[in-house]
Amino acid sequence: MSKTGNARPTRPTLSRDYIAAVALALIDRNGLDKFSMRKLGAELGVDPMAVYRYFTDQEALFDGIAEALFDELDVNALPWQGPWRELCEQFSRHMRDVLLEHPHAVSIFATRPVRSAASIDTGERMIIILRDAGFAPELALQLMRCLREFTVGHALGIAVVKLGGARRSRKPAPDSPEYNLLASSADGARIDAHFDLGVTALLDGFARR
Repeated sequence: MSKTGNARPTRPTLSRDYIAAVALALIDRNGLDKFSMRKLGAELGVDPMAVYRYFTDQEALFDGIAEALFDELDVNALPWQGPWRELCEQFSRHMRDVLLEHPHAVSIFATRPVRSAASIDTGERMIIILRDAGFAPELALQLMRCLREFTVGHALGIAVVKLGGARRSRKPAPDSPEYNLLASSADGARIDAHFDLGVTALLDGFARR
């Protein structure tokens, strides 16, 4: 047998990006509540203490996971040359779609600011475009924050449903006294149908400013 045939597969070299990616995959598979640094070390095939050479603690690791999620937005694919509204709409949709691909990790993204170089660069590019469209930089920042908070909050709500929240909530039967106007209004409506409506309302409001 050739030497190539005897070769063992090599383990990827540890790095911040690789560790964060493996941690995210582990959370995707098992859930955030079952995550631990010990399990991450086992998944990486290293002593858990090796991780601490790249992240000071679990909170720093979660910061890295939030940065990895932001990188999945693929901001270079956004319509940077188009109208400001289209850019904002697509940014929100990209963020929503990425977060809903990782429902167990949405709360990680929601509970920490993302201060990676990619995130800061994206924010500055968006403020420049909004400024050139007539927004004061302060108002542009407020618009970006509103879009992020609405999008992340929406993703949190949908993630709960995807992770089984709908099974835990009791829906009244149509012939029961509890079947009120609220319950009937929800019948037949997609749980995420209001996302585009909400983004449009936000942008309409800021456009009037």
